[in-house]
Amino acid sequence: MASTNWIVVADGARARILSAKDRLRFHDLAVVEELETDNRPSREIASDKPGRTYDSGGAGRHAKEEPTDPHRHQQDVFAAELAELLDKKRKAGTFDALMVVAPPRMLGDLRSHMSAELARMVTSEMNKDLTKVAVADLPGHLSDFIET
Repeated sequence: MASTNWIVVADGARARILSAKDRLRFHDLAVVEELETDNRPSREIASDKPGRTYDSGGAGRHAKEEPTDPHRHQQDVFAAELAELLDKKRKAGTFDALMVVAPPRMLGDLRSHMSAELARMVTSEMNKDLTKVAVADLPGHLSDFIET
């Protein structure tokens, strides 16, 4: 039985899941799934002004700090959804090996949401943002994955 290798190309708002029959050559890439999420800046997500509070000592007042950046939070939620989808496909036996291409923050977010079983299926990672590269042009960028 031939193994199925998946390549996930993602950033904080977009992800493409690709299938490659040959782990050493990427000329046969096929798009399995594409995902996209809301990627608005924080100022558009949190439309209300922050609340105001009094200083703990004295009569001064100041704006309250947001507990988390809404834009950053959305990126983390997207990583969790992507990891959940990949784990579901792993359980179904859809792929045998997983390669991940993403910028550092997304790599970290994705790792933090992966199950231990899914993390063991990751054969390699590439610290690059290739989400805007056409599928036909990806093989030239994936040469770092080729094992010699």
